[in-house]
This record gives sequence, structure tokens and C-alpha cells, in this order.
Amino acid sequence: MAEESDLEKTEPASPRRLEKAREEGQVARSRELGTFLALVCGIGGLWLSAGWMYRALQGVLRSGLAFDLRAAREPQIMLSVAGHSAWEALLTVLPLFGLLMAVAIFSSVALGGFLLSGKALALKFDRLNPLQGIKRLFAMQTLIELTKTVAKAVLIGYVGGKVIWAYRDDMLALSHMAPTEALMHGLSLTALCCLLIAASLFLVVLIDVPWQLWNHAKQLRMSREDVRQEHKEDEGDPHVKGRIRQQQRAMAKRRMMSAVPHADVVVTNPTHYAVALKYREGQGAAPVVVAKGAGEIAAQIRRVAEEHHVASLEAPPLARALYHHVELDREIPAALYGAVAEVLAWVYQLRSWRQGEGALPQHPQALPVPPELDPYSSAGGIAPSTALEAS
Repeated sequence: MAEESDLEKTEPASPRRLEKAREEGQVARSRELGTFLALVCGIGGLWLSAGWMYRALQGVLRSGLAFDLRAAREPQIMLSVAGHSAWEALLTVLPLFGLLMAVAIFSSVALGGFLLSGKALALKFDRLNPLQGIKRLFAMQTLIELTKTVAKAVLIGYVGGKVIWAYRDDMLALSHMAPTEALMHGLSLTALCCLLIAASLFLVVLIDVPWQLWNHAKQLRMSREDVRQEHKEDEGDPHVKGRIRQQQRAMAKRRMMSAVPHADVVVTNPTHYAVALKYREGQGAAPVVVAKGAGEIAAQIRRVAEEHHVASLEAPPLARALYHHVELDREIPAALYGAVAEVLAWVYQLRSWRQGEGALPQHPQALPVPPELDPYSSAGGIAPSTALEAS
């Protein structure tokens, strides 16, 4: 039962799912909205501009039918007159065409927004499969579209019949009017009837737009397994992330261990902590911590330092202070300058002694480590047993 519920698409589409659908050209569209706006705006624009268009086209027709003897004899003049008449006619109907184009663009982006997708235009061979085409004929979406078409036809027929019946007397009265008056009045009645019939499609739009939005959201629904899979892809597989972190720690450890042979001194606790220091003369104002560790890592640092003959000094308070308060590849704080300076002075004297110069130096004693930097002191606030357990 749990597996069946996971496969049911009950979850709303995630932002990633919506973005992917847009890239594939899958957005909510309503053809009924476009048809309604195009009809209403086209008929309304034609009605409002009928007088101006009539006069303009009348002038074009009149100039085109005017007989000019020169046009009959010279083809160039005839072509010029014809081109001028065509240009005037185009300018007359251009505003109406521009309005219809703007309405078509607006209606196409009103629901799903502006979208240009090459994937939607890509050739899909499964659409050429006759079997798939037959299946689509009996699909639920096809039946819904057929029902909408039949309902629109019935609605338009009913409204058209009612409108024509309501204006039947005005239409019959056209036969008693002068030709020019009858033409003008007839065109007005025709435009009014068409506008009322087109306005009846507003009921279809009110039903179709919410339906398209709901159907689009339904098609993009996700199952719980899809949500988990997407979350896993976004956040990363925990096992893979753990493996990556493990490898990163191993790389950081190897990089840190490779810096120990080049250190000046390793300060120890003596067994729990080990911190390797190096003074990069001319590259910084203070020595830098190049390696540090506790427990097994501290033992490895001491072992590598011993193999490469790096000086090692047991100074528990200083080792604890450096381990807890200085990050890798960072300079020591000013509060530890004095203690580290004594340690480096001891290191330099020890190197001179090993080269046969001077006497064996004494180990530094009572290094000036501020109590607040030593977690074992009362000022540090960490009990020794607690610190050892944490390490």
C-alpha cells in the first residue's frame, strides 16, 4: 500500500519541475481565450472604425475606377496607380490587423507567459505513429475537446438565433430604406449581432481558463517518489556526500602531513595534542600553524616530525592554546607572540648546537600563555577530562 501511494501523483509540481516543463514548451494555454478576444476586439474595432474605413476604401475604389487615358496608353502609369491604390487600402486596414496581432500575442501569453522553446518545435516521430494517433482520438483530452466544441456550437447557435429573432423587425425594415442607408444600417446590425454572439463565448472562457490551469497543474503533479528523487538530486545523495567529505578530509590530512617536514617546531601536550609551527620570514608578521591534531592525528604529526628531524617541544598549555584558538594556515594571535618567540629562539639555538656551535639550550619553562587561551585552566572554562573526551 505504501508503494502504491508513493506512485500516485498527489504532490504539486516543484519549481524545478515547472521550469523543466517550460523548457519543453509545456505551459497552460487557452485557445478559447484567444478566440474570444480576437472576435470581440476584431468586431469592436471594425465597428468603431467602420465609418472611417468606409470613406477611405470608398476613396480608394473611386480613384481606382476613374478612367485616365494616359493609364490606358502607358503601363507604367497604370502600375503606379494600382500600387498607390493597394498602398492606401493596406494603410486603411493596417490598424485593424495590428490590433488583431496584438490581441493574438496577448492571449497566447496571458496564462503561461512569453515562451520560446526549441524543444516544442522539435520533430517527434512518435506523433507520426498511426497507432499513437488512433489512441489520441479516444483519449480523455480529445473527448473533452470534442465536448467543448459541441457545447460552443450549441451556445453560439442558440445566442445567434435569439439575437436575430430580437432584431428581426429591424432587418425586415431594411427593404424599405434607400440603398445607401440600408447598407449602413445593415452593416451596423450585422456588427451588433456578431458582437453579441462573440460575447456569449465569455461563458466558455470563464470555464475553459480555470480548467486549463487546473489540467496543466494536474499533468505536472509528482508522486512522493518523484519528490524524494528530485530532493536527492538537488541536495545530493547522502552516501555520495559522505564519501566526498571523507575524501576531502583525507586530502586535507595528507596536505597537512606534507607540511610537517617543513615546519620549524612541533609543540605537544605531550600525547593528546600536537601543533606544527613555521615562521615564513618575509611572508608574514607571525608564525603560522601548518598542522595540528589530537589523538591519532597528533601521534602521526609527532611521528612525521621525528622522521624528518623536526624539533619537538613539550609545552602543554601552549599546545592546547594553539590547537583550540588557531586555524590551519593562520597566524598565531598576538597574545601568544611571547610564548612562541621563546620556542623559536630555543629552536634556533638547538639548530646551532646540532651544527657544532654553542651549547645545548635548555627547554623553555613557564611559557607566558594567557589563562583564557588555555582550555584546561580555570579561566579557559573546560575541564581537562572534558577536553580529552572531546579530542
